[in-house]
Amino acid sequence: MNVIEAMKNRISTRAYLDRPVDKETITRVLEAARWAPSGVNTQPWQVAVVQGDRLKQLSEAFLQRASEGVKPHPDYDYYPGEWTDPYKKRRFQCGMDLYKALDIGRDDKEKRREAALNNYRFFGAPVSLFFFMDKRMGKGSWLDMGMFIQSVMLAAREYGLGSCPQASTADYPDVVREKLGISAENLLLCGMALGYADESHPVNRYRTVRESVQAFTSWHE
Repeated sequence: MNVIEAMKNRISTRAYLDRPVDKETITRVLEAARWAPSGVNTQPWQVAVVQGDRLKQLSEAFLQRASEGVKPHPDYDYYPGEWTDPYKKRRFQCGMDLYKALDIGRDDKEKRREAALNNYRFFGAPVSLFFFMDKRMGKGSWLDMGMFIQSVMLAAREYGLGSCPQASTADYPDVVREKLGISAENLLLCGMALGYADESHPVNRYRTVRESVQAFTSWHE
């Protein structure tokens, strides 16, 4: 697949086919992504590939925490404590468009809650990747991790896979580390649902609106 095509066609896939992804394909995706850049070649990324019964166990543990009202306690703040425009407006529009794709009314709190909990079911994906980084690393390594994670998503497109990066599946990092035997010295950055997209599902036809190049670029000559 052409790189530009992969970048433009990548979406956050939120519905998957009941079709397994073989280990060889996942390995090929990670083999390509490992060439992502990193400061002085530190390569800070660590990946846990979770499938089958272990994925089901994680899903059940997440849903149990949520049902018990346990407040998410991620290893870091993904979002700002207070939203301001234009980010507040974009966030609102993103949510409204997603609910419209799912045919969920603005006042239907129960369906909205169920849609949110679907994050903890990995949207039905057969695979979840969890991305970790040694907590001793500096802020530059966060940039490296972002480039690596994007590389994973683009490589997935080459093999016909859909993906969805998920901050939500890092809501309970203690659960993930316990279930997977990961050291507390490693920060959990996010998860990523991975699998074959259900192209017939309306949610996978939902698209976010992006700003024009002119809106975020200044030229200096």
